[in-house]
Amino acid sequence: MSAPTWTTATRQTAFSALDFRAKLAVFFTATFAAVIWDNPWLNLGLAAGIGGGCLAVGIPGAYLRLIAKVMTPFFALLLITHGFFNVQHVQRLLDGRDLTALFTVPESIWVFGGATFSREGALFGLNAIAKSLTFLLLVPLCVFTTDPNHLVVSLVRLKLPYKLAFVLTSTLRFFPLIFEEIQAVIRTQRLRGFAAEDLSPVQRLRVYAKVAVPVILGALHKAQQTEVVLQAKGFSGSSHRTYLYEAKLSSLDYGVIALTASALILAIVIAPTLGQFTG
Repeated sequence: MSAPTWTTATRQTAFSALDFRAKLAVFFTATFAAVIWDNPWLNLGLAAGIGGGCLAVGIPGAYLRLIAKVMTPFFALLLITHGFFNVQHVQRLLDGRDLTALFTVPESIWVFGGATFSREGALFGLNAIAKSLTFLLLVPLCVFTTDPNHLVVSLVRLKLPYKLAFVLTSTLRFFPLIFEEIQAVIRTQRLRGFAAEDLSPVQRLRVYAKVAVPVILGALHKAQQTEVVLQAKGFSGSSHRTYLYEAKLSSLDYGVIALTASALILAIVIAPTLGQFTG
């Protein structure tokens, strides 16, 4: 198994060349639209569009599959919870209307006997899933297509304190080290004849939980080394400094910002006409 990394896009595109401030405009516009829209099909379309955008700009499909694999149990829980139990809240959003029952669990079933799975509750859960997907996919779309050096300069140009911008970008650089540490521990276990793939999911989870101890200790050690290096170089965190990379908005950046502003206005205007969880 190859070591996962806090990866970058596999190819350069016009979107990759955008200033991070233009990408932030895309990020906040899509996020705001997902928040104010209550139509699950429209939100699913938005999430699908962002997912397609991730593939178009070179985000590895393996990373997107990893997101789907990790989040599937959580999404299933959302659908079940809202479909069965979120009755009063959904009714309140629908002005007290009765919910449409899709099926009822037989009374003989332990705990869930007699529970009704409603159509409106399921659509509410589907809408929550679509919103979550949008938020999850926007991060790789905007961050993985940006060089960390360009990222920190763009954040400083947005008047973000340099120390905070440095911490954010350092965190992005730190993730690959943590993933490599995890893979090193797993490879060591395999060299000793231990194959986690042959275990049941519960046993595998216990094994991976034990991996967390050396990984955390290794991460703390690397963090201490980073602190020593920064102190040795006289790092002050002052924003009054020179930068190797310049962050200048191009005509394409201004065009994207203007386009996203128009899309934001459109999203606000059409939101009241979209309906809720009955579509």
